[in-house]
Order: sequence, then C-alpha cells, then structure tokens
Amino acid sequence: MALRVIRLVIPSGTAVFKAGTPIQTAGIHTSSLRNLRYGWWAYALGERTTPRLKENSKIISIDGNLASGKGVLAQSLADKLGMLYMPEPNTHYLDKMTAEKEPLPIAFNGNCSLEKFYADPKAADGNSYRLQAWMYLMRLLQWSDAMEHLLTTGQGVILERSPYSDMVFVEAMFKQGYIRRQCVDHYNEIKGISICEFLPPHLVIYVDKPAEEVQKKLKASGKDVPLPYLKSIEDAYKKTYLPKISENAELLAYDATQAQDMERIAEDIEYLKFEKGPWVEQDDVTLHYMRMLVEDKMRVADLTLVPNFLPEVTIGAHEYDAGYYAFKSILGKKYAAGYNADIGDTNIWLK
Repeated sequence: MALRVIRLVIPSGTAVFKAGTPIQTAGIHTSSLRNLRYGWWAYALGERTTPRLKENSKIISIDGNLASGKGVLAQSLADKLGMLYMPEPNTHYLDKMTAEKEPLPIAFNGNCSLEKFYADPKAADGNSYRLQAWMYLMRLLQWSDAMEHLLTTGQGVILERSPYSDMVFVEAMFKQGYIRRQCVDHYNEIKGISICEFLPPHLVIYVDKPAEEVQKKLKASGKDVPLPYLKSIEDAYKKTYLPKISENAELLAYDATQAQDMERIAEDIEYLKFEKGPWVEQDDVTLHYMRMLVEDKMRVADLTLVPNFLPEVTIGAHEYDAGYYAFKSILGKKYAAGYNADIGDTNIWLK
C-alpha cells in the first residue's frame, strides 16, 4: 500500500492564505466544508473565469538554490504587483490546509524530517526519499491552491519554487548517492501522471547565487549543507529545469544583487508578451475543468498514488490500519469537522 495522506477530508486551500488587499471574488467558489462550492451548476448558471483575469492574473515561480534570496524577492514583488505571496511549503503544509491549531505528529505528515535529512542524508530508513516524495505532494497541493486562488479571484500568485522545479532536488540527491535509482524512477512516474493535469507557471524567475556563497550563508545560520549537494542543485537548475521550463513559460534570470532591484524586475515583467505555453490556449470551458480539479484536494492528492512497492514509501495494511485509527483517536478527528463532541461541537444532531 503506497504512502498517502491519512486524512478524511482535505478542505479548500482558501484556509491556507489570505489576500493582502480586497479583491473581487467569484459568486460561487470553494470555501469551507459544506459551504457553497464552484461546480457544474455554477458554470451552467453563467459563472465564468476569463472575465476576471487581468494583466497581472499570472502565476510566477521564484526559483533558485537554498538561501538565495527567493523569499525576499517573492514577497517584495508580490507587494509591488498587488499579487498574493505564498511562501515555500514545509512538511506541515497539510496541517495549514486543515487549519490545525498545533502541528500534528510527523506520522501524519509524511513520516519524514528535514532536520534528519541534513544530519544524515543517507539514513538507512529511507528518510531522504520519503521527504522528497512528501514535499512533491505538498508542492502539488500548494500549486492547486495557487491555481484555485487565481481562477476564483483573478488575483495573481507568486510562489517560491513549484512542483515543476521540485525535480532539481531529486537529481541532486541521486547524484550525491542519497537515494536509489528506483526512487528516481518512482518519482518520475508519480510526477509524470500528476503534473500533466495542471498548467505551468506563466513566468519563472531564477535567482542565480553561486553554491559557495549559498553554503556560507547557510553556515552563518547554523546549517551545514555539503557543497557538492548545493552544486548539484545548481547544475540541475541550469542544465535540466530552466531549459525545459523555458519551452512553456517565460523565463527571467538575475544574480543575487540584481534580484534586489524591484523596479528593474517589474519593468522586465511588463515587457514580456506571455505568448508561449498552454495558458494561451485556455478558454472558459478548459478553465472550468481546471477549476473543478484544483478545488478537489483529495483528487489532487490521489494523482500521486501508484500501486508500486518501494520500501522507502510503502507501508503494509496493518501499519496503515494502525495509523488510521491513531489519527481517528486524536481529539476532533473521529468525525468530520463540526461533529466532534470531544472538542465542544454542539447541536450535532441538528446538523
């Protein structure tokens, strides 16, 4: 049984982020559980997506090595362009989606640890690839949140990395001997059957910071990341990802100093024509189907499931059963939201 999300319901990503400025939203759209959602009837009654898409209704991915300044650039650019900034997800992104008051144990969040990866990237228990597979799922869920926000409100979104660029870590891990070839094959399979269901970023901005400078910055913050691993990430970006994504998205590249010049970057974006990639082929019909997909988070998560045995991410039936009942034993998780008397839900029999 393949590794998967042990949650009853993954609600809309609208709980994960809030727009910084008031924006016009669709009349019927994804919201909290049991509220009105966009669907077939909304489309039949005239709800359309293209009328709310404006000049800055774009999804922009800021990419680069670790500690290259992506977050500062993404936040500043989002503020300048009036777009929504979504920071890079971590292993507990699912907890944010389900609005947990406290992060759930790692057993319910991929059973992996970033800290352990940095301490022992070749751990025999398969933590490195389990972390990578889980992070791909988190990036995919965040990507669906970003697309849902764009299609529902018309407001553009800026993110740090994307499920499209996630492969640079797989290449780097394999090159450094952290994961096996079978893990790479598994990753390529789940990515191949899932990423094709979505649309790529309109624009990728790459922040080019030499691996040596990245390592110095990481050491200053108390993180000891091997230089060969950082160089492998840089090589994967420049030799594999950037040439490939430039076929379907606009691409801008800056060094770390140039990336601080918001005026220049905003001006460069203004001159782009955005005439490449599948976005130019979309209409209200195709965007309707896309919107139906990205609002259904369980459907998005299920795209990454394949019936293959891989020791790093595969669990048996007994282990899955134990995990399921352990999750159900958590306060407020036995039933759907609003139906758990153990956390104070009332009038349950009237709902």
